[in-house]
Amino acid sequence: MSKSFFRVSLIAVATAAALTAGLAPSMVYAYDENSAAAVNVDTKGIGLHGHDPVAYFTVGAPTLGKADFTAKHNGVTYQFASAANRDAFKANPGKYEPAYGGFCAMGVALEKKLDGDPTAWKIVDGKLHLNVNKDVQKKWLEDVPGNNKKADMNWPQIKGKTPKSLA
Repeated sequence: MSKSFFRVSLIAVATAAALTAGLAPSMVYAYDENSAAAVNVDTKGIGLHGHDPVAYFTVGAPTLGKADFTAKHNGVTYQFASAANRDAFKANPGKYEPAYGGFCAMGVALEKKLDGDPTAWKIVDGKLHLNVNKDVQKKWLEDVPGNNKKADMNWPQIKGKTPKSLA
């Protein structure tokens, strides 16, 4: 067995163990683990747990939106902290909507659809990425380009599946 094969295998096992350990206490999934939707929304169709997607880019922090300022895009209702943020989103929704429908980027890399935590976030290549929690985010951050490459390859095959079917 080659050293590189052993190293790759060890990394894969460590990543899977970290993801499992990070999820073990609560087994957090998308709001509806039986939904085949490609977007992660709550029962009212709200995305990002009500956080303002524009604020990640302008304020640089998760910011709760208000029900007074909303916009709908690709089946998701987003809430905004201000009318200006809502209008910026409406002008260019693709710039602000989260990658992988708001599901966990590391989860998608591992062929899973896990709930995205709005406080475990990072903007990469101009796109908002979420992770299921901050422990999983640490693993994702170890190889963002490699993890996103895997996620980009996996997303077309899993986006129409239920989280439960991928467990």
